[in-house]
Amino acid sequence: MAWATARHILVTTEEECNTLKAAIESGTSFETVAQSHSQCPSSRDGGDLGKFSPGQMVPEFDKAVFSGDVGVLYGPIKTQFGYHLLEVTARG
Repeated sequence: MAWATARHILVTTEEECNTLKAAIESGTSFETVAQSHSQCPSSRDGGDLGKFSPGQMVPEFDKAVFSGDVGVLYGPIKTQFGYHLLEVTARG
């Protein structure tokens, strides 16, 4: 069965999401940004969502996780929860 591991950052606005993405792309660590800005409980783990299979996350997330490249920063991705930055860390 397909699986992936990923980490993400959840914020309320697209503007904040873009600002945080720029910070990460400029060298700030994903974990640091997640711990200080993400509204998801996963923030305490640097945004790590662990291992999951298709269908366990919201559709917008699944599409990015299971079709995008590993190690690339994606976002903003809008879901019912807010705006996400997402990085697939492994897939199998």
